[in-house]
Order: sequence, then C-alpha cells, then structure tokens
Amino acid sequence: MSDARQAIAAAGAAGATSATSPDYYAAQAAIERAETHLQAQEFTRARYAAMEAKHHAAAALASANAQHAEAPVTQPH
Repeated sequence: MSDARQAIAAAGAAGATSATSPDYYAAQAAIERAETHLQAQEFTRARYAAMEAKHHAAAALASANAQHAEAPVTQPH
C-alpha cells in the first residue's frame, strides 16, 4: 500500500488531478478500496486494490509527464 500511496503522490506532484486524469481518479478510488479492505481484514482484496492503484498512478504519472513534455517552451527575451 505504501508503494501505491507514493505512486499517487508522485502523479499528483507531476500535475495529475482527478479532474484531468481518469487514471489518477481510478488510483485514488482503488487506494480507498484497499484501505477499506484492510480495515475489514480482507488482505488479499486489499493487496489487489493497492496493486490496481499503483498501476493507475503510474499511468497518470506517465500521462502528466507527457503533457509537460509537449508544453511549448518560451524563450526569454
């Protein structure tokens, strides 16, 4: 779960938001499910939800990085 939380934080730091990235939204939803499963001592379900969160967060990070790479670079005058 820690890896998934860190991946979500990295995607957020790169500029991903729930409003602009479906993967970021899905990652946040999956980590919430993982936490719910963990509280219910459903450890296998928690692990799978955390893995899903990490997967979506990685996709959100890649998307955010790609958007920044495509942004036009302005030259100082």
